[in-house]
Amino acid sequence: MALSRTTSTAKPRAAAKAPAKSEGAKAAGSTLQATKAAQTRSRLIDATVRCLVKHGYANTTTPRVAQEAGLSRGAMMHHFENGAALIKATIVELHEKRLRAFRRAAEKPEHDVDTLVETYWAQVQKPAFIAFHELAMAARTDKDLAGIMLPLQEEFRERFNAQAEVLFPEWRIDPVGFDLAMNLSVTILEGMAIAVQTGAMDPVKVPAMLKHLENQIRGLMIHLDD
Repeated sequence: MALSRTTSTAKPRAAAKAPAKSEGAKAAGSTLQATKAAQTRSRLIDATVRCLVKHGYANTTTPRVAQEAGLSRGAMMHHFENGAALIKATIVELHEKRLRAFRRAAEKPEHDVDTLVETYWAQVQKPAFIAFHELAMAARTDKDLAGIMLPLQEEFRERFNAQAEVLFPEWRIDPVGFDLAMNLSVTILEGMAIAVQTGAMDPVKVPAMLKHLENQIRGLMIHLDD
């Protein structure tokens, strides 16, 4: 419908405009969008982990991940431009999971060796560890994957060690012993997890091995209270 003319000498009124969004409304909209994007990225990373566990690295393709996540490949590419970007994000998240688990175990009021060992052992039983191991083994012969993974591994070690120093101040008097205790724990627990997964170790033997590791760590801690 055409606007009617006015006979008044006053300036004609401009057409009514829709009210502008307030800064608060804009911020809320941006926050909602960012939240949805983060949720979709997390959904795709979780789907990647499931594919790595079920199908292995060689058979984890972008179409398969999109299908696992219940998204179109186009929707996936909106968040990750290619498979390399998705794998990198997945490795970063797997590292974050390990750091969070380590922090939760170490933030107990008292650093009970049994709890720390059992908590880390529980962590390496989860799909996240299986997926990480799958990527680590594939990187041995895949140059492109190694190029993504090795720098992230170095960064993870630095963050892990820095976090350990903060969470275990009682070990500051013996950094060499602490390094030995940490490496011993990680090597034995992750090695046992792989051995159990591949059938090289009978799960029945695990409790005795965990107890032996706990005693080894206690032996290294004896002089800390002196």
